[in-house]
Order: sequence, then structure tokens, then C-alpha cells
Amino acid sequence: MNILIIEDEFRAAKSLQNLIVEIKPEAKIIDVYDSIESSVEALSKGAKPDLIFMDIHLSDGLSFEIFKQVEITCPVVFCTAFDQYMLDAFKSKGVDYILKPFSRGDIAEALSKVDELKNFFQKSEIPGLEALLQKITHPQSAAKSSFLVFKNQKYTTIPTENIAYFFIHNEITHLVTFDKQQFQLNQTLGQIAEQVSQKQFFRINRQYIINFSAIKEMEHYFQRKIYVKLTIETPEKLLINKEKSHQFFSWLEDR
Repeated sequence: MNILIIEDEFRAAKSLQNLIVEIKPEAKIIDVYDSIESSVEALSKGAKPDLIFMDIHLSDGLSFEIFKQVEITCPVVFCTAFDQYMLDAFKSKGVDYILKPFSRGDIAEALSKVDELKNFFQKSEIPGLEALLQKITHPQSAAKSSFLVFKNQKYTTIPTENIAYFFIHNEITHLVTFDKQQFQLNQTLGQIAEQVSQKQFFRINRQYIINFSAIKEMEHYFQRKIYVKLTIETPEKLLINKEKSHQFFSWLEDR
């Protein structure tokens, strides 16, 4: 594996090199660059890394400028002291986001994730013409526009657009509206996930499906999880594990 490091702090760059070689002896550090200008020049002249470890704040600006000037086709692991660029990082081929000061475990986990992705795509088969035609001729059914609920001896329908989130408690599924009304449902969360718009709703864990419109803000949490806050309170903290965070940020971007 040929690895390129883009980092303007000498100690951080040296530490990265030592850890990568220690963890993955077969890896080759092809070069280290400390600026947008030098990185763009090298990549435009034919440098072809299999992986890039990239700082965000470089001596001549933010490293996202590199992506605007040259095409990068390999995965990128971002290493930075700042946590506010996570969404931009995952938009820019980021497969991991490591906060400084990083540890040996952080680098080992990032390298392992890259290997897992590589193995997955090597094993995955390209769908045949028949499968593609099946998707074209049998498109996914339209998302539900409302849910029928029963409460206080009365039936009513709740428009899906009014639902802030679904959650499960004591094996019972509930929906909660933006005006904080709560209703029980007979469906499982898995069934609901198949019925609602996947563009509008996301299942962040086993207990919750949230509406994009209900998201207020996000922040880093312990063990590299993402803490999602909604515009209305939830019975417990909404946490996304690091394995699902990339999928979550891709979903946020796809609108």
C-alpha cells in the first residue's frame, strides 16, 4: 500500500510515518507534503497513492482546496485538531476523521477500516444486466404519506411530514410528532424504515429513526460516536457509532 501524508506539522508527520510503518510494515510512505500547493503539484504530476493521511489546516489554507484543483480517487483519512469539519471531510472521500492528538489505536483502526473497505469492494460483484433491468422496471414503491394511529378510543392519521422521530421502548414502537404528541404503532422499526422516505428519514441505531427536519445539531461524543440533538427532546441521547457515522453524513449530504 502506497501512502501519502499531507501534514504541515513536522512532529505530527513524523509520528504518523512511524506509526504507519509500525502497524503496517508492508506500507510505503511515498512522500510527505506540507501545503496545498505542493500537494496539488505532486498529485497533478502523477503521484498515485492508495491512501492519503491529510491534515485540514495547512500552511496555505484548508486542505479541501486540494480536491477542487486535482482529482483524488483514493480514500482519505483526515487528522486534525478541529472537529467542525467532519461533514466536509466525509464529502471529500474521507473514510475516517481522527482528532489530534492521535494515538496508535486511532491509526490502527483507520488502517483496518481501509482494508475492510478494500476487501468488501473486491468481494462485491457488479450487478448484471438482469438485476439492473429489474430495478428499472420495478422501482421502489412510494413512501407512506401518513400513519394510522389509535389513541383515547379514536383513530386518526398522522402525516409523515409531521413526525419528528420513531423509537422503540419495551418492544413497543412509538412515533413522536413535532408538536410532541406520542402514539403507539403495531409495526416494527424495521418495517417502518422500509415504508418511509429514505431521503427524509434515517435509522441512526436500533432504537430510533429520525426525520431530517428534526435535526438541530450534532457533536462528537465519547468513543468517537456522534451525538445528534433534535429540535424536540428524546427519552435518551441519540448516539451514532463510528461505523455508521460515514453513512449518516452521506445521508445528510444527499438532499
